[in-house]
Amino acid sequence: MSFHGGFLGVLVAMALYARKTQRTWLDITDFIAPLVPLGLATGRIGNFINGELWGRVCDPALPWAMIFPQVDNLPRHPSQLYQAGLEGVLLFIILWLYSSGTRARGAVSGAFLVGYGSLRFIAEFYRTPDDGIFGLSDVISMGQWLSLPMVLIGIAMLLRAGRRQNY
Repeated sequence: MSFHGGFLGVLVAMALYARKTQRTWLDITDFIAPLVPLGLATGRIGNFINGELWGRVCDPALPWAMIFPQVDNLPRHPSQLYQAGLEGVLLFIILWLYSSGTRARGAVSGAFLVGYGSLRFIAEFYRTPDDGIFGLSDVISMGQWLSLPMVLIGIAMLLRAGRRQNY
């Protein structure tokens, strides 16, 4: 949930900056969106180094299974590294390539929301679920619940950008 709260704070700051510089909010978010995954990747690597947000218990034969001694002595998925790779490196590459061409206003921001939400949803299957407002669930985690609106808003932004002609 810390990402989602920080994300909302950044959006407000960008809106204030857009107003001050007389730019549209979407012009600013489209410019920043391809760079955000690099920050996400470094944050997840920090989580790994600190032994935070560990993964679910996995088969000990998995070559990259890790033991997080502050939790227990069971082999676990290094979910922080999965997230750094997916939501960080892979999403950066996708957005960098996508944003290199001319896109309608809001398309890059929408692609970020769809990409981040989708990749986070997938990575959450390997992460130990957090207690959320719906309690602890092994079916759908709090991170997955919070990612769904991001994906839906991103799809709406992409659809809306596809109907625009203001490049």
